[in-house]
Amino acid sequence: MAATPTAVEDYVKVIYAHTEWQPVPITTGLLASRLGLAASSVTEMVKKLVALGLAVHEPYGAIDLTPDGTALALRMLRRHRLIETWLVQHVGYGWDEVHDEAEVLEHAVSDRLLDALDAQLGFPSRDPHGDPIPTADGTVTVPAALLLADAAAGGRVVRISDRDPELLRTLESEGIVVGAVVDARQRAALGGDARVSIWVEAP
Repeated sequence: MAATPTAVEDYVKVIYAHTEWQPVPITTGLLASRLGLAASSVTEMVKKLVALGLAVHEPYGAIDLTPDGTALALRMLRRHRLIETWLVQHVGYGWDEVHDEAEVLEHAVSDRLLDALDAQLGFPSRDPHGDPIPTADGTVTVPAALLLADAAAGGRVVRISDRDPELLRTLESEGIVVGAVVDARQRAALGGDARVSIWVEAP
């Protein structure tokens, strides 16, 4: 089987991850914004994904992955999140430093090495930011959660978006990490910051 182009792997991963924690579907405009690319370039790549049988898309509509597209996305997410976990637990990286490194390494690591990392790590179910790590057979379990901003009070943190490294450093300095309990006072303070994407256990 021919190797899958890196760009294709990146696209399906982002499309899948967009709706992993929330229900709003992704469009070419949102995808372009997420990837930092021109809308015209994204539109052409989405057409390629459709031609490859990895996505379904109607003009001006949402982009959905086919079963093959979903399987590829889960393979890439497994790679990305296991590498992030390994970098934090065994290499000494901070949770704010691993995303970009994993973006590069996920395309180069062999399946054999990835399986060895998984075993060495004890088959973790979540990465340092709380995102679920798919198993080798593609099984993924997203915990029941809601945005902290939508929670009535505080709650135990199950996931923090890794898109803003500076914010991750600030949150860590305040003891707000995956597994920590955010009280009502902290929730009120964080609720006014649009950058904060923290999920807590659903009641």
